[in-house]
Amino acid sequence: QVQLIESGGGSVQAGGSLRLSCAASGHTFSSYAMGWFRQAPGKEREFVATIDWSGSTRFYVDSVKGRFTISRDNAKNTMYLQMNSLNLEDTGVYHCAARRPGAGSASDARGSYDYWGQGTQVTVSS
Repeated sequence: QVQLIESGGGSVQAGGSLRLSCAASGHTFSSYAMGWFRQAPGKEREFVATIDWSGSTRFYVDSVKGRFTISRDNAKNTMYLQMNSLNLEDTGVYHCAARRPGAGSASDARGSYDYWGQGTQVTVSS
């Protein structure tokens, strides 16, 4: 079992930046493939970015490529999402998620994740 706690959300003007963090409990963090998802009001939760246990494999939804960077620090049991050039469509609740060890590598499939954080709100205004 792992607990995930997101932080770093807030309100920012379009064009601004935020850095989200996802702190994980437990001593097996380095075994988990991780991901970020977001949910805008009235919409389904969608994939944003994912990273494998080592950080060597990462991929993103097309809409954030070149603007967002996912990373992790296994020594600190923490994953990050650096978000630059934010636009109105990036508004939503951002959730981090983890796949249990042995379940597979980085994934954009929401159903492949076993553990979820409560989320942190990101609001982008014009």
